[in-house]
Amino acid sequence: QVQLVESGGGLVQPGGSLRLSCAASRTIFTINHMGWYRQAPGKQRELVAFITSGGSTNYVDSVKGRFTISRDNAKNTVYLQMNSLKPEDTAVYYCNTYSALYPWGQGTQVTVSS
Repeated sequence: QVQLVESGGGLVQPGGSLRLSCAASRTIFTINHMGWYRQAPGKQRELVAFITSGGSTNYVDSVKGRFTISRDNAKNTVYLQMNSLKPEDTAVYYCNTYSALYPWGQGTQVTVSS
């Protein structure tokens, strides 16, 4: 069974940056579109960015121009570079396929606060 392990979260001031990583226990990235999701307290989990198997990317409007998703298939890893962070970006961040095929990992907490 595939395991997804997210890392790289933390506490950052508004305007700061973080780079999240998501490693899978086996190769799934080459055949799947991969996404980064987030869930803020009291809100539903939302897809914020995804990257297709061909490398095309798409972002929710609230993060366009600030977040960049990328992938390294050789390392079974997907990344999310987050710049110009805002307090409303505070959430637990998860990765999964675009259709959330696999069990959710533990996520990584991102807190944006001064």
